[in-house]
Amino acid sequence: MSRQAAGLKAWIIQRLSAVYIVLFGSYLAIQLVFAPPASQAEFVAWVAAPLVALGLLLYIPLLLLHAWVGIRDVLIDYIKPYELRVGVLSFFALLLLGSGVWAIQAVLVARAMLSGPGITG
Repeated sequence: MSRQAAGLKAWIIQRLSAVYIVLFGSYLAIQLVFAPPASQAEFVAWVAAPLVALGLLLYIPLLLLHAWVGIRDVLIDYIKPYELRVGVLSFFALLLLGSGVWAIQAVLVARAMLSGPGITG
């Protein structure tokens, strides 16, 4: 793949993920500001609702992908020593991957808590 095609692919990923992030992020903000859950149990039930859980399971990877493309492009432009760039990119990749695994696990645990007894966090 040429560098120009890779740049176009990154640009398209940024724009498409941004649209979903803005739309679903707005929904989350409006929901939590105007109808906040009164307890943790209500919050878990809200997160575990099928459409909200599906939205979150799409939102989390798209948010992390959006962040990765942005961070990667900035680091490639501004960190010239190859070894340092690989080290910093690796750090951010692990940080984003760990954050994504943790966030997706939280959504799945919320779903499991409501679907069956005996599952505790």
